[in-house]
Amino acid sequence: MELWRIIKAFTLGPLLEAAIPKPGNVNRYHDFDDLSFYNFLFAETWTVDILHEATKVGDLLRRGTYRLNEAGIGELIKRAVQNSREVQDANPNFGVTVLSIPLVIGLAMGRNMLEGREWAARLISESTARDTMELYMAIRLANPKGIPSGVKYDVYSDDSFREVFKDNVNLKRLAEISCDRELVFCEWVNGYELSYKTFARLYSLVKENPLEDAVGKAFLELLATVPDTLIVRKAGMDEARLVMRKARSVLNGEMSAEELDAFMREEGDLRNPGSLADVMAVALSLLLLRGYRFTQRP
Repeated sequence: MELWRIIKAFTLGPLLEAAIPKPGNVNRYHDFDDLSFYNFLFAETWTVDILHEATKVGDLLRRGTYRLNEAGIGELIKRAVQNSREVQDANPNFGVTVLSIPLVIGLAMGRNMLEGREWAARLISESTARDTMELYMAIRLANPKGIPSGVKYDVYSDDSFREVFKDNVNLKRLAEISCDRELVFCEWVNGYELSYKTFARLYSLVKENPLEDAVGKAFLELLATVPDTLIVRKAGMDEARLVMRKARSVLNGEMSAEELDAFMREEGDLRNPGSLADVMAVALSLLLLRGYRFTQRP
């Protein structure tokens, strides 16, 4: 696929996700005390060079210059986080980065979007323990909320680096271990199933609806059917299930979207559905890559 088209799509997609109003998320109308719309603008645009490098890696892999286990996924993710931290002081895009880097490499290798997805899954499977170590350093830099301590391969324990190498824990194995705690790792394990499903839903909705309406509808459907793992980590599974029930009430016409948004913001960012927002960002990137063209509708 055309390399610069991939870069542009995966730059604009997360920016659109951040801008479009969605329940409980930062958007162009709402900030949190420690995270604003500007954090997203700075972080996403300052990682464009890493997206470019990821496409070049994919091109070299396609040509046979590199082997799959030499893609350096972990290092690229770490450097993207470093870039993000250079220009702002929060963690607005770690999940998007984790999802995007392997997929961008895979798309640069493939002839179409489906092949890109397949290559991304193979890259994750063929990754190395060194990739996991680099990812751990990226997590420490990003410092996401709700990361548990005292677990096997604890990211904040220095002993884990030795254990990761001793047990040869690559990104695929790490994702399998961590899937129940973080949705983006489930996407690695499941071959980006939810991201592509959400993209397909958006592709259908934008045929008849303005972009913001299509994103709002698709995001409500995600909230109603998938527990957001960021909410789970910060507030517990019961709270995540409550959010799901509230979202279903909106879809059933028993509650307004505005009422849901107010409920989601009652406790600050405790109910911020960040993991599902990451999936939506990738889905929007895929929509752009598929050829979506914005038109201003009355």
